[in-house]
Amino acid sequence: MTSTPPDLPPKYYLDNYRYVMDFVRKLYDAILIGSEREFLDAFDLLSEDAQCLFIRFTNRRGSFFKVNALSYPELEDIPAALTELIETGFVEGLGEQHAARADEVVDLFTKPELLMLTQALAPIVMPAKSIRKPDLVRWLMHEYKAEELIEGLDVLEPVVKVGYEVEAMMMRFLFFGNRHNDMTEFVIRDLGHVQYQSFQEENFSVRFETRKDVEDKLMVSLTGETFHDQKDELPPEEIYDWFMNWQGGLVGELSAVAAPSYRRLILRIGAWLERKKLPEQALAVYQLTDHAPSRERRARLLQRVGDVDEALALCEDMIAHPQNADERFFGLDYREKIKNKKKRVVRRTTKALKEAGAVPVPISFRYRVELGVMEYFRERGYEAAFSENEPWRALFGLVFWDIIYDTNVRAIHHPLQRVPSDFFLPDFYIKRETLLRTRLEELDNQKAFSALIKKTYEEKFGTANVLVAWFDGMLELVLLLVHYLEPAQLHSILLEMAKHLRENTRGFPDLLIWKDEEYDFVEVKSPTDHLSSQQLHWQHFFENLGVNSRVLRVEWAFEEDEAEKTSDNMS
Repeated sequence: MTSTPPDLPPKYYLDNYRYVMDFVRKLYDAILIGSEREFLDAFDLLSEDAQCLFIRFTNRRGSFFKVNALSYPELEDIPAALTELIETGFVEGLGEQHAARADEVVDLFTKPELLMLTQALAPIVMPAKSIRKPDLVRWLMHEYKAEELIEGLDVLEPVVKVGYEVEAMMMRFLFFGNRHNDMTEFVIRDLGHVQYQSFQEENFSVRFETRKDVEDKLMVSLTGETFHDQKDELPPEEIYDWFMNWQGGLVGELSAVAAPSYRRLILRIGAWLERKKLPEQALAVYQLTDHAPSRERRARLLQRVGDVDEALALCEDMIAHPQNADERFFGLDYREKIKNKKKRVVRRTTKALKEAGAVPVPISFRYRVELGVMEYFRERGYEAAFSENEPWRALFGLVFWDIIYDTNVRAIHHPLQRVPSDFFLPDFYIKRETLLRTRLEELDNQKAFSALIKKTYEEKFGTANVLVAWFDGMLELVLLLVHYLEPAQLHSILLEMAKHLRENTRGFPDLLIWKDEEYDFVEVKSPTDHLSSQQLHWQHFFENLGVNSRVLRVEWAFEEDEAEKTSDNMS
C-alpha cells in the first residue's frame, strides 16, 4: 500500500530558497564577492510575492519569459510583483541589449506567432506554412537583424529577462557544489521520495575553501557544458583546437576540488576525438592526465602510430602501478601482443573463460541466463540467489554507515547530499583507514557482524545511502554473506572495496548457491558473453582468500523435441 504524498504549502519553494541563501551566507561569507553580497541584500528587501516570482523565474529553464504567460495562483498580484522586480533590477524588459541572445527570445514563441511576426516584418518571400518551427527560427535569424526581431516580438507580446543570473547560479553552485543539482532536490525530499541522512547544521563543512576553489570548479563545469553543446555543431578539429587553447591558457595549477572534474573532461574529449577518427589529437588530449583509462588509450594509439617503445613503457607502468583491474590485465595482455607482433594473443579474461567449467541450460533461458543456472542448481538440491554487486554494496553500507557519512572527515557539505564528496576518490580510504580498520577489529566474529548489520538496517531503513538500494530480501542476502564467509575474509573484501569504491563495488559474481554449509559464488557467462577484468579481479581475490567462487559457462541444451528435429535435419 503506497502512502499519499504530503501536500506542500503554496509557497513551499520560498522557504527552501531562503534556506539556501542563509546557508551560503553562513558557510561562504568569506569568499563571496561584492555583486553576490549585493544580490543577497537586495533579495532580502523584496516583498514576499516579488521574491516568489523571482524564484519561479530562476527555477525555470531559460532567461526570457513571456509576461502574458505568467500564472502562479499563490501570488496575489503578479503585475505588481513584476513591476517591483523591474524597479529593483531583478528583471528587465526586452531591448536591443539582448540582440546577441535573440534566438532564445524567438524560440519562446509558437510557430503561429512567429508566422504572424513574419507578416508584420513584411518579408520579400514568406516561408511556407508547413515549415517546421526549428527551421522557421533559423530562417528568421538568417533573414532579419536581431534588433528587428527583438523589436517585433516585443510588440507582439511583452517579454522580460531575469536579472542577477550569475549571482543566483552561484548561490546554487555554492550550496550543491556542482551544476547538475537544483532546487528540485528539496521537492524530492519534501514529497517523501527520498529520506536523507540527517546531520547537525553546525557540522557541515565548506566544499570550497577559497575563491579560487569555487571559480576553478565552476570554470571546468562550464567548459564541460560548452563541449557538450558544441561537439555536434563544430568540426572535430575545431573542438580540439578550442580545448587545447583553453587548457593551455590555464594559469597555475587547478585547485584540488576542480581536478577530478578536469580529469573526467579530458577523458571525455579524448574518447570523443577517438570516435571521430582523430588519433593524434586524441593522443595529445589523453597525455594531459595519467588517470585511467588514459594510459590504456595512449598505449593503443601509440602502437597504432608506430611508437612501439613508448606503448611498451606505458604497459610496463600499468603492470607495475595499476590503478584498477582493467589497467593491470590490459598492461599484461597488450605488452604480450606488442612483443609477439604477428602471433595472436589470447587475453587473460578470455583464457579464464575458456578454462571455466560448463553447465547445460535449456535454450528457453537464453534471455535470462542467470535464472537458467539457478534452476540447474535448484534441481540438484541447492538454493540460489542473485549476488551481483548489490548485496556486497549493502554489506559495506550497513557496516560502515556512520563512517561513510562522518562529518568529521569534512566531506559532507549540505543536507541533501547523498554521496560524500570524497567517496570515489583515493581520499575516502586515506582519511578513513583508521576508522575502517578499528570497526573491523570490533567485528571479529559472525555474531558481531550480524548484530551490527541488523541494528543499522532497522535504524536506517529507507534512508538514502550511496551503496544501499533497500531492495526486497536485501537483509537476508547480506546475512547469508556473513554466514558463509569467515570474518577475516569479509574484512579483506571490505577493505579492498574501500580502496577504490568506483571500481571495486562492481564485478562481483552473479549468483550465490548453497546447501547446508556448502556454498559457492558463481559468475555466469552465456556463449556470447565475455569476462571483464573486474570480474576476473574478484575471482583471483576470492581464490587468494579461500572464498569459494568460480566462473561457469552456459551450454545451451535444446528441448527433447527440438533435439529430435535437429537430429532429423542432420540426417
